[in-house]
Parts: sequence; structure tokens; C-alpha cells
Amino acid sequence: MKLKDFDYSLPQELIAQYPLEKRDQARLMIVERTTGKISHDIFSNLKCYLPASGTLVLNDSKVIPARLFGRRQTGGKVEVFLLNKLPDGYCYETMIRPLGKLHLNEKIFFNGGSIYAELKDFKKKIVRFNTKNIASRLKEFGHMPLPPYIKRADEPMDQDYYQTVYAKKAGSVAAPTAGLHFTKSLLNKLKKENHNIQKVTLHVNYATFKPVEVENIIDHKMHNENYSLSKSVFESLKRDRVQGKKIITVGTTSCRVLETAAQNGKLTGETNIFIYPGYSFKMTDGLITNFHLPRSTLFMLACAFASRDLMMKSYEEAMSRKYRFYSYGDCMLII
Repeated sequence: MKLKDFDYSLPQELIAQYPLEKRDQARLMIVERTTGKISHDIFSNLKCYLPASGTLVLNDSKVIPARLFGRRQTGGKVEVFLLNKLPDGYCYETMIRPLGKLHLNEKIFFNGGSIYAELKDFKKKIVRFNTKNIASRLKEFGHMPLPPYIKRADEPMDQDYYQTVYAKKAGSVAAPTAGLHFTKSLLNKLKKENHNIQKVTLHVNYATFKPVEVENIIDHKMHNENYSLSKSVFESLKRDRVQGKKIITVGTTSCRVLETAAQNGKLTGETNIFIYPGYSFKMTDGLITNFHLPRSTLFMLACAFASRDLMMKSYEEAMSRKYRFYSYGDCMLII
């Protein structure tokens, strides 16, 4: 399969730069895999299109304010983007700008100087903070890590809007965006309609935005992300399958957790599962997902679930109807 097969041209004005004031008023495209039918509604009416008494699987990972703006002792500005927390509790793998101007063991000061980090490894861009478990302090001086296609600085409202209402376990540096459309009220309504709600965790790494660069997509090396789900959730989902109940994953992240666990039987660990057309889904009967970047692994997963031709048709219709794309944009339900 060629990378060009997953390309499309998106007008820049369709990339959502701000969220809607009311999350559940996002537009919803309903795509039926068996018939190819495409219809349109708003997200608050999601229950009208879900299989009866199905199970929704949510990713409860919480986005951390991972973008830090600091200064060198010389006064020069430094941006540090936290990626992976290391086991000692003090160190992180990061992205740093401008890395070339820094010296090994140089201190970068944050929060008026009360917190600093020392550069310990140039190649891996590892920094060590002067306090343990810095995550608990990030709200004081960290910024929400909006994706690169949102061409503005983060604002106070992003602290709430770039976070699902059910986010619980801190660790992501990008939001599981399909879940951004849910409100607590909508979730309660779905429960009253006998839809089961289950939660899993996948901490989204910034590498999720890494473009596929190889001509043959099969040669693409997928990044690792930490995931977990409880034994009770996994056993419940397996019973749903046996009983013929439909499992709807909310987002590609939830889908990847279930498909990973179905493959290896492990309830926690790292996953680098790469789902592209030809993959046989083992735990996923429906998918709620936003509109993804061309040539991305996320778009390839959607193509694997609904077929490339149907996804291309759906995206073309979304563009013609001026749907809003990407993280703060509209979404689709593929059933």
C-alpha cells in the first residue's frame, strides 16, 4: 500500500482553531460500512445511531500541561515539551528549542526561578528537574500542548476544552479528541438508554503527530504508547462479544487498546500496534472518531475499519459540507 493512497487536500480554513462553546453541538457524520450510506446530525443525538444496549469504550487519559516556557541564566528563552516521564521521578524525555544553544548540565528556570531543569542528555533530550513528580506542579506554569495545526497560543479556556469531561489519569501530551464531544449529561442519558460505559487508558504521545514518510506504509515504524485496562473491563468486553453486544470504541486510542489486548492478552504495557487496511478487527464493532490528517496512521486506521474508498468519499463530503477538521473539529460515527 502506497502512502499517496491515503492523501487528500484539505482547505486550511476547515482546520478548527477553537472549540465549540457547547461540546455536544459538534456535527456528526454517520457512516454505515455495509451500505455505504452517509448521513448527518449533531453529536447530542448520538444515541439515535448507536446499536441497542451496546458498550462505549472511553479513554480516560488526562492531558498534562506539557509545554513549558523557561529561561537560561543568560536570559535567553527556552521551550521544553515534556514527552515521557522516566522511572526516577525527576527526569523526562523532552523536545527542546533551541537545543543547539544549550550546554550539558545547564539549568533552565521556570516559574520565576523556583523550579529548574538541567539538561542531562543531548541525544535523548533528557532533563532532570530539581523536584520530584513535577507533574503535580505543572498547572502553575505549564501550558496545554495544542497540536501544531492550531496556529495560536493556548488560552485559559483550553485547560477545560482540550480535556475530556471524564479525563482521570494524567499522562497524555495530546487529547484523545473523539471524546471531547461528550458532556456528562450526554453520558448519563446514554447510560439510562442501557448503553454500557467502560474505560481504558492510553497515554497519547506527541509522536501521534509524526507523519508517515515511507512510500510503502507497511515499512512505517509505529511509536510506543503506554496503555492499561482492568481485568474486569476486559472480561466484561469479552462477554459482550459472546452475547452479540456491539462494542463502540471512542477514538482510535481506545480502539488500539482493545485490539492490542485482544492480540497479546496483556492488560498493561506498551503498544505500537499499527492498524491499516487489511487488518481484521477483533474487539471493535463501531468507531467514533474525528477527521484526521492526510497520510496519518490515524486516518489509515479509519480506512482499515470502513475501507479506504468509503473514507475518501466521507471526507470529500465532509469538506463539501464545510465540516470542521482535526482536534477541535467535528466527528463521525462509523458503524
